[in-house]
Amino acid sequence: MLKITSINLNGIRSAFRKGFVQWLKTHEPDVVCMQETRISYNDLSKEINNPLLYEGYFFCADKKGYSGVGIYSTIKPEKIIKGIESNEFDCEGRVIRIDLENISIINAYFPSGTSGQDRQSAKFRFLEKFELIVNKICYENQKYNREFILCGDWNIAHKEIDIKNWRNNTKNSGFLPEERNWITKIIEKYNLIDVFRELNHQPDQYTWWSNRGKSWEKNVGWRIDYQFATPNIAKLAINCEIYTENRFSDHAPLTIIYDFNI
Repeated sequence: MLKITSINLNGIRSAFRKGFVQWLKTHEPDVVCMQETRISYNDLSKEINNPLLYEGYFFCADKKGYSGVGIYSTIKPEKIIKGIESNEFDCEGRVIRIDLENISIINAYFPSGTSGQDRQSAKFRFLEKFELIVNKICYENQKYNREFILCGDWNIAHKEIDIKNWRNNTKNSGFLPEERNWITKIIEKYNLIDVFRELNHQPDQYTWWSNRGKSWEKNVGWRIDYQFATPNIAKLAINCEIYTENRFSDHAPLTIIYDFNI
């Protein structure tokens, strides 16, 4: 079995203080894809690099306390790839990939466009760059018979079922038609599967809640955290969970178990 979790930590040090390590100990995922770690390389202590039986691999932003991604794994990778060959976005630490024996896991933290038009324009540029990565991995899938799972906080709710108040958000970043159409294109063009939705068709399944207006208590949320997979690995998914019992971030961990052996 291969158990993969994706979680935006909203600061890894904050998440540690709020019980993240205890959650890892209890749930025991094999691979944890973390976004918005908000930590610099100089601050990666042994406690953060190697909690429990995990080895940590991080891609930190140049700007202190900003963005950043990381992966915890109990399985030693054959290769680690950081970035998307973009001067604009690699300094923000947004994508990291690990290659295991017969599967690759890509962890991505998409920019948010909520702070203004400049960042929304940057987000659209990121989508263009990231599609080149998707194109590359699908080529590898076909040529080398290598499976892929794309995890992360994509900062886009794909369909109406993925957001509580969709009518009020059609002009807001994260639910713009252009963003949603981009996800549809990626799924259809590159034959990827939204694994959670293959297993769970229910409404009101969210992974992020605003800190405003008691959104958490009322479950007024967005599903913006994903695991997209190539078909052969997607069909081996047997269980999924959005963990909401306790909170160590404004996002919830998304965990999927695959009947797949490394």
